[in-house]
Amino acid sequence: MTVAPNVYDAEPIPEAARAEIDRLLQSGDLFRYTAPENAPVALLEREFAELMGAKYALAVSSCSAALFLSLKALGLPRGAKVLIPAFTFAAVPSAVVHADCEAVLCEVGMNYRVDMDDFAAKLPGVDAVLISHMRGHTSDMDAIMALADAAGIPVVEDAAHSLGTVWKGRKIGTIGKIGCFSFQSYKLVNAGEGGILITDDAELVARAVIMSGAYEHAWKKNMGLEAHYRTWQNRLPLYNMRMQNLSAAVIRPQLPEVARRVRDGRAGHDRVAEALNMSTWLEVPAPLEGELRAPDSIQFNLMGMSDAEVDEFTATAAAQGVKVQVFGMSEDNARAFWNWQFLGDLPELPQTRAMLMRACDVRLPARLTDAELDYISAALVGAAQQAKGTIAAE
Repeated sequence: MTVAPNVYDAEPIPEAARAEIDRLLQSGDLFRYTAPENAPVALLEREFAELMGAKYALAVSSCSAALFLSLKALGLPRGAKVLIPAFTFAAVPSAVVHADCEAVLCEVGMNYRVDMDDFAAKLPGVDAVLISHMRGHTSDMDAIMALADAAGIPVVEDAAHSLGTVWKGRKIGTIGKIGCFSFQSYKLVNAGEGGILITDDAELVARAVIMSGAYEHAWKKNMGLEAHYRTWQNRLPLYNMRMQNLSAAVIRPQLPEVARRVRDGRAGHDRVAEALNMSTWLEVPAPLEGELRAPDSIQFNLMGMSDAEVDEFTATAAAQGVKVQVFGMSEDNARAFWNWQFLGDLPELPQTRAMLMRACDVRLPARLTDAELDYISAALVGAAQQAKGTIAAE
């Protein structure tokens, strides 16, 4: 009997991390500001900025912290309106709330991208845009930036799932004013938890550094910009969202692996997508022109299925060891906007709701072999056939 592949374990942490972790444990030097210079967190910031082609980087405790600090660094007034896609993880609207702002939800289509008509209609009156490249699916960044720039509205990119994704030759996370990335275990680079923000704006990063917890003159151990730091010394609150050295020691040896993981993840995704698109009942939306994803999972829509058939599909796949999450049909799913009750009155957003009720999510880590990928494809196609009680036309 063939055993279903384990899609939840991450790749092993590179051996190069072990000596540095042991050194840190022996020294007890875990706080990023203890060493006079070149602490692991400081080195990570330089290396990540270089990897992305950005001027500045700030490593923090999570991508949620990076999003929050980005909004605070923009100097938005209390109650500012921030336009976000209605298809994202609950941490995104939570960061907006944490920053004392109000989330404005924008419709998302069946291809998981921002509906540009709804975006344009809701842009007037907002103070910032926070674009989630949810599950690595990039919306039309040319159109988004053109509209936002014309209105003088700053754009923050939530690139938690998009390290390595390219939009028309530009790295995702470098298009808006600030880009935020995640090092949580299910992301391309795994530190268990952790995040980082990048920007070319010295003023923004200086404000974020201070608020991240660079108290007194600890900011001297960040990336230059002393004059900017001194401007904001004691004028901004300290939220203490720093990354610690052990996390940086785990992350740094993985950065050289990013290109290989992107290549393998994209190949695995496309192999499964090709198989799923052969089924009448499964649809993997095509990428936008100019979008080159770096996927660690696959999303697809169930076509022409009733709720009962969706339930049968997921149960049949699960019986074969392939767990499928249907965003809108799993209880209390944090990606279903109607569960964000902390926002208060929620809009109906029928287009996004319809998508979430049939959009599926399956993990596809880059380490999977062709045989494992084919097992997943066959299980999904077979489950769809059984749910519909017919064999899809070839």
